[in-house]
Amino acid sequence: MREEQKVPMTGVLGGGVFGSGTDDLSDLRHLVDEIGARSFEARIGYRTLPDPLDSAAWRHLEDAGLTRLGSDTDSGGGPAEVAVTLRSLARYAVTVPVAETDLLAGWLATTAGLDIPDTGPLTVAAGRASRSGGRIIAHLTDVPYAAEAAAVVLALRDGDRLMVAVGDPARLSVTRGRNTGGEPRDHVSVDESYDSFTAAGTIDELTRRGAWARCMQTLGALDAAVEFSVAHTREREQFGRPLSAFQSVQHNLATMAGEVERARAAANLAVAAAVDFGFEDPRTDFAVTAAKVTLGQVVPGVVTAAHQLHGAIGVTLEHRLWLVTMRARCWIEEFGDTAHYARRLGRLLLSGADPWDVLIGRVG
Repeated sequence: MREEQKVPMTGVLGGGVFGSGTDDLSDLRHLVDEIGARSFEARIGYRTLPDPLDSAAWRHLEDAGLTRLGSDTDSGGGPAEVAVTLRSLARYAVTVPVAETDLLAGWLATTAGLDIPDTGPLTVAAGRASRSGGRIIAHLTDVPYAAEAAAVVLALRDGDRLMVAVGDPARLSVTRGRNTGGEPRDHVSVDESYDSFTAAGTIDELTRRGAWARCMQTLGALDAAVEFSVAHTREREQFGRPLSAFQSVQHNLATMAGEVERARAAANLAVAAAVDFGFEDPRTDFAVTAAKVTLGQVVPGVVTAAHQLHGAIGVTLEHRLWLVTMRARCWIEEFGDTAHYARRLGRLLLSGADPWDVLIGRVG
C-alpha cells in the first residue's frame, strides 16, 4: 500500500444511513457533496431527456482539480480519491463525465502518448474496428457524452490489438442518444486514417476501469435511494402516524440499508485493490468482478423497495428518486453485466483454483 495512504480502505466509501465520523478524505467528501447539492438544486424542474452535461458543475469540479485526480500525476490523487468523487457525484445525480475523463480517456491517452486538451470533458469510444485500405472504420454505440466532449479518445480493437487515437467531435459523425437514466449515450461513426492510431493499453484494463467506476457510481445512487426512502417515510403520515412507525416499513428500510452495506463492502474491496495493486493486477480484476456481481444482485431489490416505499410517486423524471434508481440500473449493466461477471467467478472455481485463493483474490 502507498505509505501516504492513511485512510482505512473500509472507510473510503463511507456514508449512507450509517455514515459517521471523519477521516482524511472528509474534506474531499464534503467538497464534492457541496458541488453535487448545488447542481441538484439548480436543475430541479429543468431536467430533460437526454439530460445534458451540467457545464456549471463541470466548471466547479475542474476549478477544484477534481476532474483528473487519477490521470494527472501532479494532482496528488489516486483511486481512493476518485472513488469518493464518483460516489458523491452519483448520489446527487450530477450529469458530468468525470469517470470517462479521468479513469478512461485520460489514462488511455497518457498510456498511448497522445495529446489531449488540458481542460474540458473527455470520453472514450470503444468497440471493434474494421480496416478498409489504409483506413479504420467503426460504428460505436452508447458512447457517453460524445457530442459534448472536448475530445473523444478512440479505443478500437483490431484483431488482438487495441488501437488508440484522439478524435475531434467536430470531425466525427455523432448522433445524440441517451440511456434510460437520461444520461447522454451517443452513436459515433469513425472513418480515420490507420496512421493516426497507435497500439496502447489493453481492452481488459479499459473494461476493468470502466466497471470499477460504474460500481462506485452505482453505490452512490443506492445510498441516495435509501436516504430518500428514509426521509419520505418519516415525513409521510398515514392513520395519524409517520410511515416509518409501521413495522413492515421499518423492515423494508432495514433490509435496504443492509443490502447497500453489503454492496459497500464489495466496492471498498475494489478500491483497496486498486490502491494497493493498480488496475492492471489480477487481484484488482478479482475484486472488481466480485463488486460487479454483488452490486448487480443488490440493485434490483433496493430499487424496487425504494419505489414501493414512495408509493405512487418517484417514477417520473421530475422526482429525485427516479434519477438515482434509473441510473443505478443503467450503470450496473455497463462494461459487462452481472451475468457476465458471475460466469467469470464461476469459471475461476471450476478451473481447479483453490477456493481460498479465489476468495482473497490470489489468482493470476
